[in-house]
Amino acid sequence: MDHTSEKAAALELEPKESYWITAWKKCTGVLFGREGKIFLLFVGIFLFAYYLPLGNAKVQEAILEAFKMLQAYARNHTLTCVVPALFIAGAIITFLSQAAVLRYLGPTANKFLAYTVASVSGSILAVCSCSVLPMFAGIYNMGAGLGPASAFLYSGPGINILAIFLTARVLGLEMGVARTVGAVGFAFIVGLLMAFFFRKEEKAKVAAAMKLPPVEAPRRPLWQTAIYFVALVSFLIFAAWVTPRDVTIYLQDGQQVQAVVLEERAHDMVFQLSQDWEGKQKEDQVVIPKERLSRLEREQTWVLAVSQMKFYIAGFILLSILLMLWRWFTKDEIGEWMHNTWEFTKLLAPLLYGGVLAVGFISALIPAQYVASLVGDNSLSANFLASLIGAFWYFATLTEVPITQALMKMGMDQGPALALLLAGPALSLPSMIVIGRVMGWKKTAVFCTIIVVIATFVGMGFGWLVK
Repeated sequence: MDHTSEKAAALELEPKESYWITAWKKCTGVLFGREGKIFLLFVGIFLFAYYLPLGNAKVQEAILEAFKMLQAYARNHTLTCVVPALFIAGAIITFLSQAAVLRYLGPTANKFLAYTVASVSGSILAVCSCSVLPMFAGIYNMGAGLGPASAFLYSGPGINILAIFLTARVLGLEMGVARTVGAVGFAFIVGLLMAFFFRKEEKAKVAAAMKLPPVEAPRRPLWQTAIYFVALVSFLIFAAWVTPRDVTIYLQDGQQVQAVVLEERAHDMVFQLSQDWEGKQKEDQVVIPKERLSRLEREQTWVLAVSQMKFYIAGFILLSILLMLWRWFTKDEIGEWMHNTWEFTKLLAPLLYGGVLAVGFISALIPAQYVASLVGDNSLSANFLASLIGAFWYFATLTEVPITQALMKMGMDQGPALALLLAGPALSLPSMIVIGRVMGWKKTAVFCTIIVVIATFVGMGFGWLVK
């Protein structure tokens, strides 16, 4: 028998797939391909619009609250947090040497050094879970190892120095210490676990890094690049500097009340009361129209002093950046930077705004009292639920502390409260959507699961210790 006949005979002996298995593979391939996902998105939007009960007063309120949250995000976070972060992401891709990223954050870098650099660089930013995403996308696309990149992704919003001090002052020293230890440990543990679970892909990335061509000579001296990036990050820090939220409200009718600012919107402000007032109890939320406000007075601290000067400082830094661009960079380099920034904007901005809108809608449908009733003990289920809610909820910078304080007043136990503080600031529905687009849905699911699971057990352990 010749070679051709042997091959034909072997093919005849191979088991043939049934018609239904073949059809199923084709259907799933179509549905879960790029075009299939777009089709499913359109179907989901259609069904949501078709069946949404607009006649229900609660749904109408949720829609209004969703757009109010979106407006607050646009007014309070986009220009001062997201836009600078997008420009930094574009600069990372354009100006930062891939060799430098691989040296300090790459899969072959010294692990202790890589995770320390990722955690420290993330913690100095003091931004929310959405604002850190462009910079994460930048370093990840430049070749940073999955572990260090994940550590950076958690540390940015999770290890917020101001939030940790505020936690200790408002929720007690024990909670502040627990949040500090938990958050710092989280950055390392999350990064190490992500690198372990996807170690095969990391080995492939190491092999690819070894095959990279020789590093080109830098376009400019290292000190110029370093000063430029320090200026970009400094601009973000001061532009996004959070004004202290504890205020004394002076009303037009002469009343005054102690409160915490949760959100500033176009025509009103959302406060959490620090005392009983007008039939509302301490730590209840109130919405006060701006025309009713006379002024807000804050305690004089160094944080307030910086916030009063932040736009002057940020403006000076911006002028310095423009001077650097004029003196040190070519027109082609600046054009490439703008192009890369615009590419990140197209990728991230629609997902962020869509996610914020969804969170605002869902949050308005779920009463805070109902949430607190489900996490009133230190059980596994209560801690897990607190972690899960925190993972999907969107917290503006520093608002997680007064919100957790209000939930504890309603009955939330200390263990679930810590779980919420560990999972909440680092994750949100908008950030999950963006992370999925950057590093894939499988890695995103594992990243979120690690945070929720660890926050659950750390919260439960803390609850046992303090009882």
